[in-house]
Amino acid sequence: MTRDKSKILQRNAGARSATALGSWPSQWPFTLDRRSFMGRAAALAGAALLPRDAVAAPQQYDLEAVEIAPDTYVVYGAREHFSRSNGGNIVNIAFVATDDGVVVIDTGPSLRYGKALAALIEATTKRPVARVYLTHHHPDHVFGNQAFDPATIASLPDVIANMKLSGEMFAENMYRLVGDWMQGTELVVPGTALEKSSERFGSNEFELIRMAGHTSSDLVVLDKKTGVLFAGDIAFLDRAATTPHADLALWHKSLNELEKSSFTTLVPGHGPAEKGKRALAQTRDYLTWLDTTLKTSVRDGLDMNSAMAAPIPERLRSIALAREEMARSVAHLYAKYEEPYLPVVSDPS
Repeated sequence: MTRDKSKILQRNAGARSATALGSWPSQWPFTLDRRSFMGRAAALAGAALLPRDAVAAPQQYDLEAVEIAPDTYVVYGAREHFSRSNGGNIVNIAFVATDDGVVVIDTGPSLRYGKALAALIEATTKRPVARVYLTHHHPDHVFGNQAFDPATIASLPDVIANMKLSGEMFAENMYRLVGDWMQGTELVVPGTALEKSSERFGSNEFELIRMAGHTSSDLVVLDKKTGVLFAGDIAFLDRAATTPHADLALWHKSLNELEKSSFTTLVPGHGPAEKGKRALAQTRDYLTWLDTTLKTSVRDGLDMNSAMAAPIPERLRSIALAREEMARSVAHLYAKYEEPYLPVVSDPS
């Protein structure tokens, strides 16, 4: 099939713009560069947008630690997009009380969240934090870092590199998405780049599994003592997967690897923790459908708006935000799927 590149780009530019502007509250903060983000924010929200130093009534995160295994706790986030009503509290955070201190998995979306999390850990365990693992660089997982000693915070080298590359933009955009909840929040990078395949704290050995797919570098942590697998955003459950930095082929490979691993309970980055492998199966099913839909839409010559309107299978309709995330995935990924159909233009020089 012969396609005209200029027509494809012109046609789809409108769809991408509509996705960015028309559903502003539901956008992840890393879909726009800072200049575009600020310009569109001003156009949409005007005086309602507050600068970093704006003074307003303090908000409080109402965090609860749910024990899912001995000395193992999950703090569940809402299955929603970032908003000023939820303060960015949309992610699952976990912690494990060991004999040598507490091991924390991710830190949340803001300094205020991090402080609330640290207080909850202290009240629940009465032990100091020995290690904080960051699963990947997305802002809902890392902006609570300020509440913890940087020397205890660790992640994969590429996760740290991604944080340094995108962190300032993430911070600016998060301030505008969730407002006063972010006051005082700045990026703190991990003090430790993980090179080992495991670490031991007391009688708990944590296997550090290097993966990719949701982003270019994803850390999955397995507590061998309890069999609890902290999958980060490699796995979602009953909440549609996000794809701003996704490589679907690598993501499928990671899911297949986890399918072969031994664990009793899986904690996804978003959605309920469960025994068994339902999160892996559902994430794989959703991504397979998304991949097939994008390929079919491009093959049939559909523009992005038409692709966004593709029907969602009944088995996936109950997943939170399925329609919204599908539309965002079209905006993120459609150009890549179109590339094989575009003509090669040689350099006349």
